Order: sequence, then structure tokens, then C-alpha cells
Amino acid sequence: MEKRQFRDYTISLYHQGFLDDQFTELKKLQDECSPDFVAEVVSLFFEDCEKLISNMARALDQTGNVDYKLVGSSVHQLKGSSSSVGAKRVKGLCVTLKECCDSQNYEGCVRCLQQVDIEYKSLKGKLQDLFNLEQQIVQAGGRIPQVDI
Repeated sequence: MEKRQFRDYTISLYHQGFLDDQFTELKKLQDECSPDFVAEVVSLFFEDCEKLISNMARALDQTGNVDYKLVGSSVHQLKGSSSSVGAKRVKGLCVTLKECCDSQNYEGCVRCLQQVDIEYKSLKGKLQDLFNLEQQIVQAGGRIPQVDI
């Protein structure tokens, strides 16, 4: 039951655009010697997300004196991190945020950063659910099924 639920849930994350093929590639690097590899990498990604989003929010909170260079640098880092873990929606929003930043569109930057924050939190919850399903399978003595998308 858990394996089918795991497969269905994983497929839904791809179909809903939360994840892309890079996440699949990351999963391929995980083995018995490093069973928590993906969870650890994703955890570091979320830590970076929080710091970068916070940095950008502070930079945009400087009414009349926005540090677009800092926002641009932070969004560039976040886009790279998102890409490396397969966080498709976050990466897409980073592209839009960078465009707003490059054109110094304050309203667009604020709106886009809010969307990035919402999307990051949503992805974090969904991946936590996925990792919990993995743990249930392993604790029941099973193996994590490979999911072909």
C-alpha cells in the first residue's frame, strides 16, 4: 500500500510541476550507503531558501532605497539551488523575479518574492510528506521503489 501511495504521490509532484528531472537525477545518487542523501541535500536547499528569501525581503523593505544588486544576486543563487534539486516551480518564479529585479520593478519584485516564499513552503511540506512515506516503507522492511516519470 505504501509503495503505491509513494509512487502516486511522487508522480503527482512531477505532474503538478513541483519537481523536474533534476530531482530524479538526485535520487539516482542515493544508495544504501547514503540512504538519506536526497533528504539531506533538500534540507540544505531549504535552509538556503530561508536565508536568501529573508535577504531579499530585507533588501526590498528599504523603501525608496532598494538594493536591487543584492536582490539580483540572491535570486541568482536561489535559482541555481532550485535548479540543482529539481524545484521546478521555485526555479520558474526565480526567473520572473530576476526579470523584475533587472528592470527595477519594485511592485513586481515584492509580488514575485511573495510567490517564491509561498511556493518554497508548499514544496517543503510536500517533500517532507514524500520523505515520511519513504521512512514508512523502510521501517516496514521494504525498499523505496524507483518511480519512472
